[in-house]
Amino acid sequence: MATARRQAAADKRRTILDAAVRVFARQGFHSCRVSDIADEAGVAYGLVYHYFDSKDEVLDTLFLERWNIMVDVIRTIDGQDLPAREKLYSIVSFIVDSYRHEPDVMKVIIVEVTRAANSFGQTHLRAIDEAYGLIAGIVSRGQREGSFNPDVSPLFAAFTFYGAIEQVLTGWIFDMLPQGERDLEQAKHFIIETICGGLDRADSSK
Repeated sequence: MATARRQAAADKRRTILDAAVRVFARQGFHSCRVSDIADEAGVAYGLVYHYFDSKDEVLDTLFLERWNIMVDVIRTIDGQDLPAREKLYSIVSFIVDSYRHEPDVMKVIIVEVTRAANSFGQTHLRAIDEAYGLIAGIVSRGQREGSFNPDVSPLFAAFTFYGAIEQVLTGWIFDMLPQGERDLEQAKHFIIETICGGLDRADSSK
C-alpha cells in the first residue's frame, strides 16, 4: 500500500511537471501563474504547492532534470573508446534529437532558463560547470591525440561548442532556421564542421 501511494505521488508530481512544460512553453515562465499550471495538469491549485514551494522551484526542477540527463550522457559518451571528434558529434546528436522529440522541454530550457540566467547561473553553477568541464576534457584529450589545435583553451572551446548548439536551438525555437528532418540531421554535421573544422578554406598551394 505504501509503495502504491509513493507511486501515485510520483505520478502526480510528474503530471504537474509535464503540465508546467506546456504552460511555460506556451505562455512564458514570467507570464504564467501557478494556477495556470494547476489548470493544465487538471489538479487543485493547492496540490502544486504540495509538491513545489514556488513556480521557480518547478523551473529549477525541470532544468536540473534535463541538465543532469545531459551530463550523464556526456559522461557515458566520454567513457567510450572513440576519437574526440566523434564524441563531440555524439553530444551534438543527443541534444539535437532531444529537441526533435521534446521541443517544448528544450524551449523552456533554452529560452525561459536563459531569461532567468542571473539567478539560475548562481544557483546551478556547479551543475553547469560539470558539463563544460566534461566537454573540455574531451577537447583536451583530442589535443593530446593531435587531432585538435593545442593553442585553443579546452574550456574556451567547450563554451564555444555548447554556445553554438544553443544558438542553433534558438534559431529553431524562433523559426529563424529551417527545421525539417533533413535540416536537423544536417545541423549535427554543420556544428561539428564549424567548431572542429573551422571556416578557413584549406589552401592547397601551401
